[in-house]
Amino acid sequence: MPFQRLRRALLAAACAFPIVLAACGGGDIVSEFRPARLVVFGDAFADAGQRGVRYTINDGTSINWTQQLAARYGLAVAPTSAGGTSFATGSARVTAKPDAGGNATTPTITEQIGTFLASATPADSDLLVINGGVADILAQMAAFTTGGQSPESTTEAVRQAGREFGAQVRRLVDAGAERVIVVGPYNLGRSPWARNNGQSAFVEQLATAFNNALLISIADLGGNVLYVDAALHLNLVTASGPAFGFSDVINLACNSADAGPGIGVGAGQVNSALCTGGTLATSVPGTTLFADSVYLTPAGNVSLGNYAFDRARERW
Repeated sequence: MPFQRLRRALLAAACAFPIVLAACGGGDIVSEFRPARLVVFGDAFADAGQRGVRYTINDGTSINWTQQLAARYGLAVAPTSAGGTSFATGSARVTAKPDAGGNATTPTITEQIGTFLASATPADSDLLVINGGVADILAQMAAFTTGGQSPESTTEAVRQAGREFGAQVRRLVDAGAERVIVVGPYNLGRSPWARNNGQSAFVEQLATAFNNALLISIADLGGNVLYVDAALHLNLVTASGPAFGFSDVINLACNSADAGPGIGVGAGQVNSALCTGGTLATSVPGTTLFADSVYLTPAGNVSLGNYAFDRARERW
């Protein structure tokens, strides 16, 4: 599997840096850091309900992976729209506009960080979480499939977004952040969206390009930064679902079609932000990984949140 081989090669080369120590399987817990709060930046993958819904099954009790991570620390994280500290907003790109769904008013991850730093300084007791890349890949794939953008230009645009994402991680560290969890896009080539459109190999290449550019750009920030490899975790889950408690890693749990652009995969497609307990596909079991063709069910979010917590506890 090219993605796995590239991932292993990059991590092997970077194991000397603390930033990827947990991903390399090394490191001992030298203290038990317990954050006083989580501050989150990102796109729909991390959105805790900025517009009143999350990109999962909205049944009144479900949480996303950043909220699961917070819960493991005995904390709660809510969107800034509800007075919380999660700035993450659905479909937000790193620096470019419009967002993956064509909305020009969605704050980019760069703008989210700017809003935070304009009124606050990271505290020693903070755990900052920055996630991004999914929306940028969706937007660039739209430019490739419907806008005539070349494969080479698409790949370079995604790679540049990875560099820009790394620059935002550095911005947080330069502002005084002591502990930052960084999560790039998972291997979207494994998503139902890419698979159903026959684009798995190319989308996998794009996810690799983003993450590699990100890792290179933050390789010297290991004193403050922990890279949590969502791509590795979800590669393992999609390859061996039952071992992680998932009986279906292919079908969608939701049938909540969106007549508009939705999550950025085209009109008329399932949008998990519209998904509730009453809009579930009856043919899939409860242990399904994907809510829509890109984003995870509550069970998938819990799995990723627990993985992130385990990596953080190994490091701090």
